[in-house]
Amino acid sequence: MTLPKKVKLFEVGPRDGLQNEPTPVATEVKIELIHRLQDAGLQAIEATAFVSPRWVPQMADNAQVMAGIRRKPGVTYPVLVPNRTGLDAAIAAGAEEVVVFGAATESFSKRNTNCTIAEGLARFAEVCAQALAQGLKVRGDISVCLGCPFEGEVAPDAVVRVARELDAMGCYEISICDTIGTGTPGKTRAAFEAVAKHISLDRLAGHFHDTYGQALANTYAALECGVAIFDSSVAGLGGCPYAKGATGNVATEDVLYMLDGLGIETGVDMAKLMAAGEYICGVLGRPTHSRAARAIAAKQKV
Repeated sequence: MTLPKKVKLFEVGPRDGLQNEPTPVATEVKIELIHRLQDAGLQAIEATAFVSPRWVPQMADNAQVMAGIRRKPGVTYPVLVPNRTGLDAAIAAGAEEVVVFGAATESFSKRNTNCTIAEGLARFAEVCAQALAQGLKVRGDISVCLGCPFEGEVAPDAVVRVARELDAMGCYEISICDTIGTGTPGKTRAAFEAVAKHISLDRLAGHFHDTYGQALANTYAALECGVAIFDSSVAGLGGCPYAKGATGNVATEDVLYMLDGLGIETGVDMAKLMAAGEYICGVLGRPTHSRAARAIAAKQKV
């Protein structure tokens, strides 16, 4: 089976990786992290979220983060928006790409966004229409595609339903997310093969968490399907508040190490990426979750 020759890494560390940190992270630290990530060669960096600070206090400085970024040609800085209010704030802050997020199960949708899947999609339809009318790009994320903390197994058809709705709204890229990390390569393949019957593979992304140690295996399974876009988080930062024991997003360094070993082009420099991970972990006061980063660093010390 032929694997993609080139992969785009969609870095979620500054947003998904930091949003659940209990201690406030300084605005200048978030901006510095984004600068280090783009200097490492990452071309898609999820910068922040325009959500209510009452629900996600870590993202309360969203406008300041956007104002402080030294924008680099060829790099995009998507921001998460849950509704029209968030979109308006994002546009005012200079956002050029937004991300809307739905769920593949009713229980997760109600717990995560306080609405049904249908209600959420109706909300996103308004966001997408307005964003596209103003020249913004819109990406769609679908949570709990490979397993739900409340409903367990998730049928591929449930993922297809939401993906087709987001596609009809004009989302240029759709991310299939294993939010709690319970997926396996077989489930990954089934989900992508089902969605790919309706949406071309070059518009689908994989978003895997490593709770059960399956993230890289799932990434490879998606690669075998022809997927060439993957979400990842520097140093493996982040996690899902609804999944007990979740170890967070797959580390960008680990995905990069695997892709480099497969001869797949990413444009990302491992040394600079590791430096970005060391920087943010130093600020947070804890070691990196990336196994590749730990191994490479240990080897360099010998």
